[in-house]
Amino acid sequence: MGGSSAQYTLRSTRVVTPAGVEAATIHIADGRIVRVGAIGEPADRDAGDLVIMPGLVDTHVHVNEPGRTEWEGFETAAAAAAAGGITTIVDMPLNSVPATTTSAALEVKREAARGARIGVEFWGGVVPGNAGELDALADAGVRGFKCFMSPSGVDEFAAVEESDLREALPILKRRGLPLLVHAEWPPALRPIPSAADTRAYATWLDSRPPDAELDAIAILISLCREFHTRIHVVHLAAAEALPMLRAARSEGLPITVEACPHYLTFAAEEIADGATLFKCAPPIRGRANRDALWQALVEGEIDLIATDHSPCPPALKGDDDFIAAWGGIASLELSLPVVWTGASSRGIPLFRVAEWLSSAPAALAGLHSRKGVIATGRDADFVIWDPDAEFVVDESRLRQRHKRTPYAGRRLRGRVLETYVRGDVVYRVGASKP
Repeated sequence: MGGSSAQYTLRSTRVVTPAGVEAATIHIADGRIVRVGAIGEPADRDAGDLVIMPGLVDTHVHVNEPGRTEWEGFETAAAAAAAGGITTIVDMPLNSVPATTTSAALEVKREAARGARIGVEFWGGVVPGNAGELDALADAGVRGFKCFMSPSGVDEFAAVEESDLREALPILKRRGLPLLVHAEWPPALRPIPSAADTRAYATWLDSRPPDAELDAIAILISLCREFHTRIHVVHLAAAEALPMLRAARSEGLPITVEACPHYLTFAAEEIADGATLFKCAPPIRGRANRDALWQALVEGEIDLIATDHSPCPPALKGDDDFIAAWGGIASLELSLPVVWTGASSRGIPLFRVAEWLSSAPAALAGLHSRKGVIATGRDADFVIWDPDAEFVVDESRLRQRHKRTPYAGRRLRGRVLETYVRGDVVYRVGASKP
C-alpha cells in the first residue's frame, strides 16, 4: 500500500524507541519517519502520556482467503488487526484454496489482499513435491516458507517428512529465507482411545504430548546443524524443549522460536470440558509450563510473540467435542492487551513488549529495515495506546469475521486508541467499523 503525503508531528512523554521509552516528538513525511526529536518541539498531535509504540508485526496469521473466506478474509482480518495496533501481517500459506505453494497461487492471494488498509506480506509453503516451486515463490517476494511436520488439518497442505526438508533446506539457504515449522512429530502423537470422553480437555491434551514437540525440534536442530538454514519454530507450547533449543543456539545455530498469546495466558487446569474454543495444536499445557514460557521470553530464549490467529465458522467449534472441533484460536485484535496484561502483572517493561510484538517479528520476516521500530527512515507505522485502561472483552465488538474467542469476558489491560500505517490513520477508537 502507499503512504500519506502529509507532513506532521506526533508527540508523547512515552515513545518506545530502540533506546527505550522516552519523551519525544516524531516527524513524519511521505509515510516515513523523518526524524525523532525532543519532546519540546512543536507537535500537530500531542498524545500526552499515552504510549506511542511501533506498529505490531504479526508473522503468524491465517486469513484463509481465497477459498475459505467464510472463515476469515482480508477485509475483516485487516480491520481486526488495525483495531489491535497491528500494522503488518504475514499471511500463512494455508488454509486458503489454493494454498500458497506455487507462484501462481501467490498471485491469486496477493490480488485478494489488494484492498487491505494494513501491510500484508506472505509466507510460501513447503509441501511434498513442490521443491521446484520454491525459487519462483522466492522471486515473487514471499518472506520465507512454512511447513508442517504433522497433519495440518487441510488436505491441500500436506505434512512433510525429513526427506522433503532435506530437499527444501539447501534452496532456502541459498535464497537467505527462513523455514517456519509446525513442530510436532507424528510417531509421538497418541491415538484417541475408542472409549475416551471427547468432551474432556484432558483427552485432547493427552493426545498431543510434549514428546511430539521435543522429537520434532530435535530433528530440526540436527537439520539446522547440517544445512545452516534459518529455522523458526512456530507456536512453541512445550517448555521441556527449551534446554535443547538453548544448547542449539549456544552453538550459533540460526534457530528462532515464537510464543503465542494463548500459551502465555491460559492453562490446561482452567479449561472446562466441552470448551472447544480453547482447542489448538500444540495444545495449551499446564500452569507451570505457562510460567516457564514467560521466563524464557524474559531471558531471550523465545524471540517473539505471534498470534497464530486461526478462526473458523462457529459450527466447526461446536458440539463440545475436542476431537471433532477445528483447532485454532482467534485473537488478532487482542494480542497487544493480552500480552501487556500478562507482562505488566510480571513487572515486564514496555520496551520488551515492543521487541516481542514489533521488532523481532519484523526481523524474522526480513522487514527490519522498514518496520518494527520508531527510528529515522522507517515506515510511519505506529500504535497509540493507553497501557493503564482496562476493559472486558465483548465478542460482539470484535472485527474478525466470526466473533467467537476464548478471551470473551476476560478483563484485559491496555486499550488501543489509534493505529497509523505509512502515516495514515487506519483505526481510531470510536470510529465506525468499516
